[in-house]
Amino acid sequence: MTANAISSPSLHPSRAEVLTQLRVTRIVPVIVIDDPADAVPLATALSDGGLPCAEITFRTAGALEALRRIRDERPAMLAGAGTVLTPKQAADARAAGAQFVVAPGFSPAVVDYCVEHDIPVFPGVCTPTEIEAALERGLDVLKFFPAEPMGGINFLKAIAAPYVGVKFMPTGGVNAANVMSYLAFNRVVACGGSWMAPSDWIAAKQFDRVRAEAASAVAATREPAPAGATR
Repeated sequence: MTANAISSPSLHPSRAEVLTQLRVTRIVPVIVIDDPADAVPLATALSDGGLPCAEITFRTAGALEALRRIRDERPAMLAGAGTVLTPKQAADARAAGAQFVVAPGFSPAVVDYCVEHDIPVFPGVCTPTEIEAALERGLDVLKFFPAEPMGGINFLKAIAAPYVGVKFMPTGGVNAANVMSYLAFNRVVACGGSWMAPSDWIAAKQFDRVRAEAASAVAATREPAPAGATR
């Protein structure tokens, strides 16, 4: 398999299958979308740019329908739900076809629902206490959020050090200028970011711009890591 080329995900991929695809994609577009009519053109633009993956955040009234349309009309795209705060939202995401769930914090109720229903879940953490709560539930790949405000890659390396079996997906302030500093760290599976598809570009239907920025992001991930950056 070539870099940034992933196979079509199964309808209900396992956690291991989702992680395999995230490790290849390396960047997860974090999407805030108002109009579900923009969902399929957006998914097409991201995929054409080399990022066949999206986290549709539940921050807008149209998010659930947008997720449903992507899953129905672009089944080759790996699509999940983000900003999931309650078990009901997790259930709604599951019904809409979400292949993974991401939460900004560690909600035991959300995690327990997802584990019970075999939904790959990546809760947000930024403290040792939260990491240990996740480990108690058998989770070892976690969202590091908010990455930049918490101290960026240096903080992540410090907090990751005692937990040698845990890997992370940094999100929050990650952008084109700093994403490679995270991806060069061997404890990072993938990074989440919205710079390649910000909400104003989506609302303005600037899908060619999204496609170009996605392609630029993919090209950046192919650059060799700086010496010593993986420690």
